[in-house]
Amino acid sequence: MKGAGARIWLEATRPRTLPAAVAPVLVGSALAWRDGAWVWPAALLCLGFATLVQIGTNFANDYYDFRRGADTPERVGPRRAVAAGLIAPATMKAAMIAVFAVAFAVGLGLVAWGGPWLIVIGAASILCGVAYTGGPYPLAYHGLGDVFVFLFFGLVAVGGTYFVQAGRLPLDALLAGAAIGVLAANILVVNNYRDVETDARAGKRTLVVILGRGAARVQFAGSLAVALALPALLAVRDRSAGLLLPWLLAPLAWMHVRRLRDSKTPSELIALLGATGKLLALYAVLLAAGLAASRR
Repeated sequence: MKGAGARIWLEATRPRTLPAAVAPVLVGSALAWRDGAWVWPAALLCLGFATLVQIGTNFANDYYDFRRGADTPERVGPRRAVAAGLIAPATMKAAMIAVFAVAFAVGLGLVAWGGPWLIVIGAASILCGVAYTGGPYPLAYHGLGDVFVFLFFGLVAVGGTYFVQAGRLPLDALLAGAAIGVLAANILVVNNYRDVETDARAGKRTLVVILGRGAARVQFAGSLAVALALPALLAVRDRSAGLLLPWLLAPLAWMHVRRLRDSKTPSELIALLGATGKLLALYAVLLAAGLAASRR
């Protein structure tokens, strides 16, 4: 097999999922700005680390799902590079290792601000990125994928971004991290909702496979409700109405709930997957703007 082109590799990064990496860094940095603790070099390193971990996790998912039989010709949705024969499995595995290695190197740069304990957090993030679909107990195959996304692309990413700049971890960082985390997990919900049949046949027991599509719709709507409720708590704590800016997305969130409920075809869910990523990005921008406007 000849080397894959740049377009194929770009597709393999799964651009629709990248807002899950950018959003928490944006919010954590805005929170640091609000508190007069913003450090732009540390913020850029956090962005690089988060994005690389997301891409590495996507490469690992492409490789391990193929090896475990979850990605087959019967699967609907965006094509997977290894399953489609566009990238050789060994090449994808090597790319995964390379991306995670670069992510670890970038993360080492944050030790200057956050201390050596960040090595543990960085290593855990990368290990879980691999363990998401790889290893002896793949998280996504045992209903733990949503927990992984909520923790590492919500609490850890927002909290860690703030900590390396401010040197502390206030409750506001955890509340903002929870809001970003539930919205990032919703990207996974839509993806798994679409793939429920093929995942079940492959033994990939996602929460949608375990609990059914009805429960997934409840989780999706509940996550949106939590994400819209948390800014109110932040606004009360900070006495800043600007933190209610994410409420502007309430009509769009309701539309997404209806789209998931009424979806009949894979193409509808693919479109909703992209829209869910965009909603996360918009939410992060609005929340970050509210935080920046309430600078102390």
